[in-house]
Amino acid sequence: MKIQITKQSGIYTLTSEQLLPMTLSEAWEFFTLPTNLDRITPKEMDFHITNDPPNRTYRGQIITYKIGVFPLIKSNWVTEITHLEEQKFFVDEQRFGPYAMWHHEHHFAETSAGQVLMTDIVNFKLPLGFFGDLIAGSFVKAKVRSIFTGRYNILKELLRS
Repeated sequence: MKIQITKQSGIYTLTSEQLLPMTLSEAWEFFTLPTNLDRITPKEMDFHITNDPPNRTYRGQIITYKIGVFPLIKSNWVTEITHLEEQKFFVDEQRFGPYAMWHHEHHFAETSAGQVLMTDIVNFKLPLGFFGDLIAGSFVKAKVRSIFTGRYNILKELLRS
């Protein structure tokens, strides 16, 4: 697992890589089933899909959630799948939610060893500009990192069984 967070012009970028012991078609099938997001999000995020998305991700799809952004504080979150290339990548973007901006790319590539390299690239910006960064930047950066670390561990366990 490799996770890195950088910041430029007020926008944070998280890059996460994970090797998955599965075929590209299996990985695509798993990660484009919206309800699997509930399964791979760490429990402490108190994350729940609130609409009833179909069993397949598609361009233009809207998914609504409730998510715990701070202890005892839940937020509604609406994302749209804005780009999708079958068995290569898809992008979800926040339309309404806790961030000033959220753009999440999910990339999948088969390796020569028959595994899949999954790369997540998340660009996000906090609300309130400089003040948002000052008040919550370190906390949110650590929280986003912990979500992807948790996701890595959950996937490792799920794929082991």
